[in-house]
Amino acid sequence: MTALDLSRAEWRTSTRSVGNGNCVEVATVDGHVAVRDSKDRHGPVLAFPRAAWHAFVGGLDAVPTC
Repeated sequence: MTALDLSRAEWRTSTRSVGNGNCVEVATVDGHVAVRDSKDRHGPVLAFPRAAWHAFVGGLDAVPTC
């Protein structure tokens, strides 16, 4: 697998972040969704195929909250 070129990624704070400093940033790059910790912008990035990301986010709505 080749690494995604993130140099042109336009990062934004996820709409799922609650604004308490524990935020996730996302960017769409070459048909993938890249995810990183907003507190460590030069740290590791996870990348998912777009369909897998949408399935994950869609499943969050089904998870009960405490």
